[in-house]
Amino acid sequence: MRDQYYEQLDVIVDELVLITDRVRTAVADATTALLDTDIATAEAVIGSDRGIEEAIDEVEERALVLLATQQPVATDLRQLVSTLRMVADLQRMSALAVHVSKIARRRAPEAAVPLPVQPLIRDMARVAHSMIGSAARIVSERDLGAAAELEIEDDEMDRLRQELFRVLLDGTWEHGVDTAIDLALLGRYYERIGDHAVSMARRVVYLVTGELPVA
Repeated sequence: MRDQYYEQLDVIVDELVLITDRVRTAVADATTALLDTDIATAEAVIGSDRGIEEAIDEVEERALVLLATQQPVATDLRQLVSTLRMVADLQRMSALAVHVSKIARRRAPEAAVPLPVQPLIRDMARVAHSMIGSAARIVSERDLGAAAELEIEDDEMDRLRQELFRVLLDGTWEHGVDTAIDLALLGRYYERIGDHAVSMARRVVYLVTGELPVA
């Protein structure tokens, strides 16, 4: 019976990693849709959110069943509590990828991001993609060193968002108010994706040490 219980815990971790990889793909595809004005890809990302939600619901249900039936303690309890927190982060990241795709779709056939700003958005997307990948590895391997390094990537994301604001507030901006609003939203979306990746890493630190890092 206990062997089956630990197998179920392992399955939960494996499914968390798989969902994280799916979210990472969604964010990458949303960026492609945004920068290449690829409406088919935007629609695919928007449609994929349902499948990710269903996978999240399955993991959440598994965790709740184990909580109710096995009365876990110590590390096992922290694993299940952390899982419930992390699925919420994954849910939000998937929703943010959808938001990025909807901006691409709404602006079509025009590009949502002016050419001069595209390198900055690409950098934010690159950091977000890396952070989600790091989160997946941290969940899989319980790597506290990688969790600490993820905080450094988060600082880079914050720097890029500040740079985006400097561009938008520059007196030479000539791409209109609506475009500026979209870019401000995009900056927020990518930053929040990074924040959720950091949140997942901090949950792993809590899982291993029993202490939640100070934000």
